[in-house]
Amino acid sequence: MRQLLSLSRAARLVGVARGALQQKIHSGELPSFDGMLSADDLLRLYPAVELESDIGFERVEKIREEAFGMRLRERMLPSQAILSQRLFEQSRELADLRAHLQRYHAMVVELRERLRDEEARGVGAVRESAGKLGELLDRALEAVLGQSEAPNALALMDDMLRVMSAHVVVHPSRHEFFVDGADTILDAALRSGLALNYGCSNGNCGLCKARVVSGQVQKVRQQDYVLSEAEKRQGYTLLCSHTAVGDLVIEALESVEAGDIPPQQIVAQVKAMQALGDDLMLLRLQTPRTNRLRFLAGQNLTLTLGEASAQLPIASCPCDDRNLDFHVVRNARDSFAQRVFGSLKAGHAITLFGPWGDFVLRADSPRSILFLACDTGFAPIKSLIEHAMALELSERLHLFWLATRPAGHYLANLCRSWADALDNFRYAPIAAEHADATELVRRIGAEHADLNAFDIYLAGPEAFVATASMALLERGFPQAQLTAAIV
Repeated sequence: MRQLLSLSRAARLVGVARGALQQKIHSGELPSFDGMLSADDLLRLYPAVELESDIGFERVEKIREEAFGMRLRERMLPSQAILSQRLFEQSRELADLRAHLQRYHAMVVELRERLRDEEARGVGAVRESAGKLGELLDRALEAVLGQSEAPNALALMDDMLRVMSAHVVVHPSRHEFFVDGADTILDAALRSGLALNYGCSNGNCGLCKARVVSGQVQKVRQQDYVLSEAEKRQGYTLLCSHTAVGDLVIEALESVEAGDIPPQQIVAQVKAMQALGDDLMLLRLQTPRTNRLRFLAGQNLTLTLGEASAQLPIASCPCDDRNLDFHVVRNARDSFAQRVFGSLKAGHAITLFGPWGDFVLRADSPRSILFLACDTGFAPIKSLIEHAMALELSERLHLFWLATRPAGHYLANLCRSWADALDNFRYAPIAAEHADATELVRRIGAEHADLNAFDIYLAGPEAFVATASMALLERGFPQAQLTAAIV
């Protein structure tokens, strides 16, 4: 019997992005059956997949967790209650399958007996036809009952995956993600790069309310928000306080544009500060557990520290909405920067207001992406890249980073780690003495004959953005595919 897997499950099992499989489907290398993939076809394309380990997937997961600045954590098992329910559901499915097989077997045996009767009673062509059909059934039964096939490694891994994690599909977007360990549905969605609607993330406000179309959920965190009886009958639940028992389909709102997220005011604490150069500081803030920040990758925040304030791009991924990174440049005329390089310490409070800006990712675009950054324009670009990784975009991601400041390519090791770990990411550091904005665009055009096949995200000082934008538009690059931010 052919074992069929969803695209998301197949990608996770063989350790590649969903888009990599989509490309093989489009090229004809991998057959697709109503959006499902055969485990045998996957093993043919990825023969090195082993039952005991999934090296590719683990490698990408490690890079994603380290690169995003997320807390390194041991992946926890689901609770005993969730594990027992998932095992019970699988046992019930197995029992149903056995019952169906027994009924089919009984039907085939009965058909064989009737053919014997027809063969005994019949004459001429009827007897001959019944005899041939009987022989066909005998051979089929012998093949089924006497055959012992080696287990399909991917089929066994999929059975284990269904116990360890739950697959969730979101309507109407059709986005997919997995709920691992003790995660709530909301936490798992955010970690996968999806921007589901939510507020407090603590069971108080009800903004993460969603309707369960199919599947079961179980409460794993306390909630104060009370659903009405009508909402309960319609299948609504709070995503921040429930996890998925098994595979799940939900109806939920998602933020796709900057205007979908309202301004928020949050008092965060300084978690860490790290010098990235003589005149550049990494400032990491942490929001309260009960008041995390909703934002889209590439957006800005207003940071206020006493009388000093600054508007800075967020340099981290929305998938970790409590830990926010900022790249602060030393500037004698900037009172906020002076405080950062002066008296600011871990534990101090900073008020956040925002988010602002529409320098955000076109997540549903089919095109590959070119990121062009100059100096600290890398901060919002870093947020976009990490978001693209969380979404497991299949398109090529190319980063060109022009450095004119003394700190240079201050996170070059991080960029190189992305390039080493991910097949679809390429990093090109460029020093100012070798190119300016115009020369950078010329080099990109020479390397990519069809620039129109890309979306381009451009961030840096005003002069760089203006010059590079003009050079791209003069080459006929579509304005609609160009997104720029002045940093």
